[in-house]
Amino acid sequence: MSKYPDAAKVSWEKEKGNYEANWGGKSGEDNSVVFTPAAVFVEIVKAIPVSSLPASIAPYVAAHYKGQKIKEAGKVTDATGKTMYEAEIKGGDLIFDEKGNFIKKD
Repeated sequence: MSKYPDAAKVSWEKEKGNYEANWGGKSGEDNSVVFTPAAVFVEIVKAIPVSSLPASIAPYVAAHYKGQKIKEAGKVTDATGKTMYEAEIKGGDLIFDEKGNFIKKD
C-alpha cells in the first residue's frame, strides 16, 4: 500500500464488492481504506472519539433511533477530498455530511 507507507499489520477484507484494508490502534481498525477491485481509491475512514462528531449528530440519533447509542465514530474522506462522518449504531452506520446533516444509513 504505497499510498499509506506508515500502515503496519494491515488486514484485508471484502466489503460490498470492494476491498478494505484496516490498520492501527488496539483493534487494528483505527484506519480503514476502501479500494475497488481495480485498485482505485474509494475512501479512507479514520476512527475518532464519538465526542468529536459534529454537535448535531448525537441529537439526531437520539430522535430517530430511540435507545440507540453511537458505538464508534469515523471521519470519512473520499477520493474527491469530500469529508463526511460515520456514526456506528447497532444495525449499521449512519452517514452525515461535514456539517452533521444526515445523508443515509449504510
